[in-house]
Amino acid sequence: MAPPVSDAVVVDVLRRVDRLWAPVVARLDRPPAMPAAQRAEWWAETVARVVAVGSAAPRFAGKLADLLPLQNGIGAGIQSLVVLGIAAEHDVDDPARRVALLARVLLDRPLTAEQVTPLLQRQKGAYAEEVLGAQDRRRGAAGAARTLWRVTRTLSRIDDALDARPKGNLGARALSNLPVVGVLGGYRAERVALRRAAQEADAALTGDSRS
Repeated sequence: MAPPVSDAVVVDVLRRVDRLWAPVVARLDRPPAMPAAQRAEWWAETVARVVAVGSAAPRFAGKLADLLPLQNGIGAGIQSLVVLGIAAEHDVDDPARRVALLARVLLDRPLTAEQVTPLLQRQKGAYAEEVLGAQDRRRGAAGAARTLWRVTRTLSRIDDALDARPKGNLGARALSNLPVVGVLGGYRAERVALRRAAQEADAALTGDSRS
């Protein structure tokens, strides 16, 4: 059995994810007049339309997809975009709070911003463009695809911990185990999982301003 992933590794990975998605979050502007109660659902549905097919695509291989690092990495990568979108809705601009929120929703790990802050300081200077990619190469549909690939590769460092991420319903997940048609079940499951991730992030920020 692999040793548990340390908080330092989790913070290092999730800060990179935060930095990678930042330009994409800034571009996915929702309608300004939308009521606050509908914003979490908007993020889940908008991101689902943009990239959720990518999270289900490995299901063409059926049950074999569970043996690949792609399924968890892509699914968690897309969920992380939704979570960061919700954080932006709540004007969470502190990196420590955003990383703590990602850890809570994606990994079910109750890190606080106070615990995250010193770990971020130890990683100062580790996020040069050669790690994250130039911002101008993260624009447009092709840029979003490149960013998702970088996020997936980054999250692969903590793949075992990603089993705690929000999941879809049991019926869709059972269908996803079948070859070829599994993509339909995978797509449905990931759509539900995205909504759950959005709801969890919104509830965490609404219920506790320091989550």
